[in-house]
Amino acid sequence: MSTLTDRLGEAAERVRLALDALLPRLQEPEARLIEAMRYATLAGGKRLRPFFTIEAGRMFDADDAALLRTAVAIECVHSYSLIHDDLPCMDDDDLRRGKPTLHRAFDEATALLAGDALLTFAFELLAEPATHPDPQMRCLLIAGLARAAGANGMVAGQAADMAGNEIGSDLIAVTRMNRMKTGALINFAVEAGAMIGCATETERTALSRYAHDIGLAFQMRDDLLDAEGVVRDTGKAVGKDKGRGKVNFVTVLGADATRERIGMLAAQAKRHLAQFGPRARILIDAVDFVVERRF
Repeated sequence: MSTLTDRLGEAAERVRLALDALLPRLQEPEARLIEAMRYATLAGGKRLRPFFTIEAGRMFDADDAALLRTAVAIECVHSYSLIHDDLPCMDDDDLRRGKPTLHRAFDEATALLAGDALLTFAFELLAEPATHPDPQMRCLLIAGLARAAGANGMVAGQAADMAGNEIGSDLIAVTRMNRMKTGALINFAVEAGAMIGCATETERTALSRYAHDIGLAFQMRDDLLDAEGVVRDTGKAVGKDKGRGKVNFVTVLGADATRERIGMLAAQAKRHLAQFGPRARILIDAVDFVVERRF
């Protein structure tokens, strides 16, 4: 029986191989742009969002090729968001996944364009018949990813993050910001797998609630790592939020209360999957990975 570690590694490798094939090296003038896209997407990372898509779909015996291509599209959107998040006009970070950020390895203009290209490439992937034979399903996936990534989702969350204390410094404001910035794409990653697997409305609701709780727990763990982690584990700078005066779960709740809430969310996320029985074993195990990780 495969373990969570096996399945995480399998998903990460399959996504890497797919991206390597879909973004081939070129000799044309745009070769530098493609190389920057490859640098951003092939540099490792947890690949958690693609993992969630693949594993949620597997619970319903969904088509494997459809799950993989959708997972790759989601990873492209996630990679674009990291590129832009690291830019000097945003967080101005020098390190990502233990390597120089894209604008440091290349230049700021190339980083901006590579992010733009990955975002649009994600929708190109979803629009192609190779992703799913049913055009209605392709449209649903495109619309879902657009909502998760756009002005009511991830981008809105980033805007709120950049606004700092202007959005408020209480738990409600911080939770809302992170539901959009981090949670929206995680939620869609799980939802997409369920959609492709033709899950019932009841099943999709349970998975959505699972995704909501694990998304918040993920961000709370990130905030703890920013406050208490070390660069050799995280692969990126730590202490950033405190240095910039940003609000996050740790600054609002304190480290101990944040840990307590992570535990509550983890337990709740697992309960949402109880109805699926053994089929949800890997997604249940993923909860512990998310809340205990050091990177």
